[in-house]
Amino acid sequence: MTGHPCDPVTNAHLDGLADTLTGLRSQAATLNRWAAVLATRLGAGGRLLAAGNGGSAAEAQHLTAELVGRFRDDRRPFSALALCSETSSLTAIGNDYGYDEVFARQVTAHGRPGDVLVLLSTSGHSRNLLRAAQAADECGLTSWAFTGPGPNPLADAVHEAVCLPGAGTNVQEAQLVAVHLLCTAFEAALSTSDDEARPVSSSRRAS
Repeated sequence: MTGHPCDPVTNAHLDGLADTLTGLRSQAATLNRWAAVLATRLGAGGRLLAAGNGGSAAEAQHLTAELVGRFRDDRRPFSALALCSETSSLTAIGNDYGYDEVFARQVTAHGRPGDVLVLLSTSGHSRNLLRAAQAADECGLTSWAFTGPGPNPLADAVHEAVCLPGAGTNVQEAQLVAVHLLCTAFEAALSTSDDEARPVSSSRRAS
C-alpha cells in the first residue's frame, strides 16, 4: 500500500502524543492519590468544581458528567459542576467584572471548605484559571490542575498539578486520558470504602 502524502504529519502527531502519554504514565501515582481524596470527600457530601477554556472546557464538562452520571460502575451520583458550562453566569460575570473573573466568582459562590477545584489548561497561563485558583485558596478548597509543560503559573498557583510534556494539541488529547484514568481510580477507590460504589436499591430508598 502506498503511503499517503500526509503520513509524515500524521506520524509526527502520533509520535508526539506517545511522548505525552509516556509523561502521563509517570504521574499515575498522583492520579491514584487524587482519586482516593475524591472518594473520601465526595463520598462525605463534598463537591468537585471544574473549569477550563475552549477544548479544556469540554474536558472539564466531561469530568463532571462522569461523576454526576457514571463512568463504568453503577453507583450513586456525586456533586460536580463544570463552571465553564454556566453560560448565563459566565456572560453576566464577564460583562460586569471582566473575563478574568468568570470562574473565580463562581468558585466563591459554590465552593465550600474541603471541596475540590480541578482546572484544565494546555498553556498554564490563563488568567481566569489563575484567579480561580486564588479564589479556591481563599475559600478553603483543594485545587488541582492538569497543564502542559511545567513549570507554569497555574501549576504554581494550585496545591498540586499534573504537568504533561508536549505540544498543546497532544497535551489536550492526553488530558482526556488523564480524566478517564482519574475516574477509573475514583470508582476503584469507592469500591474499597464502605458501600459508596453500590447502587441505591428500592428498599434503601424507602427506608
